[in-house]
Amino acid sequence: MDIRDLLLELARTYDEGKGTSSGVHAQDLLRRAGEEWRHLLPAGFDAEGNGGSGGASRTPWIGVYDPDITRDPKKGLYLAYIFAADLSTVTLTLQQGVTSLQAKLGEGEKRRRYLQSRAKQLRAGLAKDLVEGWDARPDFKCDVLRARSYEAGSVAARTYDTAAMPTEISLREDLWHMAEVLQHAAAVERNLRDEMASSGLPVTKRVEGEEEEHAGLDGFRPKDGSDYYVLIRQRKIKKSRSHEVLVRLFGEYIEERGFVPITKKMHPKDIVLRRDGVEWMVEAKTVKRGNPTKAVREALGQLYEYSHFLYEEQGKGEPFLLALFTEDIKAYAPYLEKRGIASVWKTVEGWAGSPMAVAWGMVDEQ
Repeated sequence: MDIRDLLLELARTYDEGKGTSSGVHAQDLLRRAGEEWRHLLPAGFDAEGNGGSGGASRTPWIGVYDPDITRDPKKGLYLAYIFAADLSTVTLTLQQGVTSLQAKLGEGEKRRRYLQSRAKQLRAGLAKDLVEGWDARPDFKCDVLRARSYEAGSVAARTYDTAAMPTEISLREDLWHMAEVLQHAAAVERNLRDEMASSGLPVTKRVEGEEEEHAGLDGFRPKDGSDYYVLIRQRKIKKSRSHEVLVRLFGEYIEERGFVPITKKMHPKDIVLRRDGVEWMVEAKTVKRGNPTKAVREALGQLYEYSHFLYEEQGKGEPFLLALFTEDIKAYAPYLEKRGIASVWKTVEGWAGSPMAVAWGMVDEQ
């Protein structure tokens, strides 16, 4: 089921009084949400439905997570589709973890005040055009304390009337936009600090800070080509969870198009594709905060580097080169093509790519 159909089916069939047991249609649908949406989400994201534990929730919801930020709705930032208690609306919201605050702040007014203050700081740190047209605080029509905390903790939200739902493409575009907002908000959050006020309650303030750079190849200085070949195979390079999900999704997709995707014993290469005796080397990159520049530079450098040291220097025929991305790299696609590198990226409708990728049969012509 796509996003629209699943949300509408939940609005039509969810009944708090039926509990959470297996066999309750809406609860089963919530449990399947992650699998149903697996190929519809921004690359690297996961989804998980929640209809309550112990008792059924008055406001059922589906969390959408960037695992590089959090996979635990109790803490950190994530996206969620939260239904109002009367099921008349469902809201896509950028949420803060609520449950982890209970021990320190309780479940009532203190927690809501803290979450609302933090939401304001997060929103203030975002570029205005990112959240223009998005509300800050939704209304879940529910007096349950957790639902009220979700209202207070919302950073940005868009509410849909279940009697007049937008099209599937509109819903996906909103979700992909919010996925980008989530990544920006996570960067803002890294510069937030809590201070204790005279009231004894924590107050969130924003401080200036520098983003931490990944250092996966610190100290990696090969002396020559053969040294490189040995060292790079021994080197463990940490890959993000979203990177691994992108590789898996693409592997499943490209196999259906007649290519053989191989990851086993291919380190440090992300994927090798083979078909009819021809080989492609694939480098996968996640685009963060809507800016493909860094991802493109890294893909370009690594593809050239690996092609030289792992193929040419070893006396092997050089492969065709393919860069794989979580989203459209726009002007960089022709830039890479001029350098002999094709590109493929995830879209709201599936997969798209550059002219060489189309010619190879990896994606359809757009």
